[in-house]
Amino acid sequence: MYAVVRIGGRQYTAEVGKTIVTEKLPYEVGEEVDFDEVLLISGDGETKVGQPTVDGASMRAKVVDQFRGKKIIVFHYRPKKRYRKKQGHRQYYTRLQVQDITG
Repeated sequence: MYAVVRIGGRQYTAEVGKTIVTEKLPYEVGEEVDFDEVLLISGDGETKVGQPTVDGASMRAKVVDQFRGKKIIVFHYRPKKRYRKKQGHRQYYTRLQVQDITG
């Protein structure tokens, strides 16, 4: 069974037992969270598509980790003008373990 869930404005495919990496969410490690914006549920030969969400469906996930991603270098320059600007960025992420999908 899998579901398409909207978390933080983005859509993720969730399966029970798998992990999802999302942008940082305001939850502590070890906390269990319910997400109600389930857009699609598929399993047992049946598919439910919401308009826009499936009524009564939810996904329960456990926060496994809060971490930072790989460093990205942003480099701007203008040729022949001696303009160079180098900047780094590391995005914060949350890793969720899908516990249960109901609907």
